[in-house]
Amino acid sequence: MSCKLKFDQVNEGDELPPLTLTNVSRMDFVRYAGASGDFVPLHYDQTFVEFAGIPTVFAQGMFTAGVLSRCVTDYVGVGQVRRFKVRFTARVWPGDTITCRGRVTKKYRTEAGEGRIEGDLEVVNQKGEAVIRGSFVAAVG
Repeated sequence: MSCKLKFDQVNEGDELPPLTLTNVSRMDFVRYAGASGDFVPLHYDQTFVEFAGIPTVFAQGMFTAGVLSRCVTDYVGVGQVRRFKVRFTARVWPGDTITCRGRVTKKYRTEAGEGRIEGDLEVVNQKGEAVIRGSFVAAVG
């Protein structure tokens, strides 16, 4: 795949266009479970979570990380991500709105001459609470 973003178009401090997913639903969790094979009942079985003392089901961490990865690939292009790291900091509940955002923190060329950018990433809920923090490295043309 070719790179969407050109090296001379990006600067340290640039913000990635945010990506917002409104009203995250139980159906989103079930669809992700089907696609990923992650059928842990915490994400779809209300009776199970109540028995465990949790008020309701919640999103798989990798569901939220997947939405965040789309924020990066929408910016640099599919196939350009060289590293993607996340740390889960809070749960995403049904009805939440999540916003993925990022900022370029470094721009450089590798010894081989490939243009690269590094950046910080974050997913926040409608309350402004971080649910994921992370980072990325991507190639840029």
